[in-house]
Amino acid sequence: MSAVQLEGGFAHLSHDAAHAFRAALQAMARPGRIESVALARPPAPCSPAAGALILTLCDTTTPIHLAPSHDDAGLRAWIAFHTGAPLVAPEDAMFALGTWGALCPVDRFAIGTSAYPDRAATLIVEMDALEAKGAVLRGPGIKDRGALSLPEVAAFQDNRRRFPLGFDCYFTCGDRLAGLPRSTHVEG
Repeated sequence: MSAVQLEGGFAHLSHDAAHAFRAALQAMARPGRIESVALARPPAPCSPAAGALILTLCDTTTPIHLAPSHDDAGLRAWIAFHTGAPLVAPEDAMFALGTWGALCPVDRFAIGTSAYPDRAATLIVEMDALEAKGAVLRGPGIKDRGALSLPEVAAFQDNRRRFPLGFDCYFTCGDRLAGLPRSTHVEG
C-alpha cells in the first residue's frame, strides 16, 4: 500500500467528519448554497470536497460507483482504505462519483421505489466551476429563488417530474460543494 492511499483522510476524524457532515446537510437543505470543505486530500482526480463527502457519507454498507473519469487505481485504493465502501456498477450504487459527462446516462442510477423512495442514488458530480448563478432553483429550502451553475437543465427537470422518486446530487469543485435534491424545481 502506498502513502497516497493511506494519507489524505481527515486529520481530526470526529471534528472534520462533523464539519463535513454539516456542510453536506446545509448544501442539500438549501439548494444552491455553496459550502466549503477543505478537510480531505484524496488522490487525483477527486477534489477535496468530493473526498470529504466520500469520507463522511460512505462506509462498508454504501456501495459507490466510480465513473470512467474517476475510475483510477489510486482513488479506488484510497476509498477502500478510508471507507471500505464496495465499488459497484451504476445500477447497484448508492453513491456515484464522476464528471457529468462520465456519469451520463443518469437513468442507470437507482431512483428509489414507491414504497422506498429513499433507496435512490446520490450523484457526486465533479465540476470545472461551481457558482451561484445560471439555472434558477425554486422549492423547499429556497426563500424566493436560488441559482446554480448546473451542467445541464433538462435532466434535472426530468428528475423533478419523478418526485418523490429520483436521484439527488452534490456538485463539487475544489473545496466547494453544493446540493440539489430531487425536490428542487430547475428552470433554464
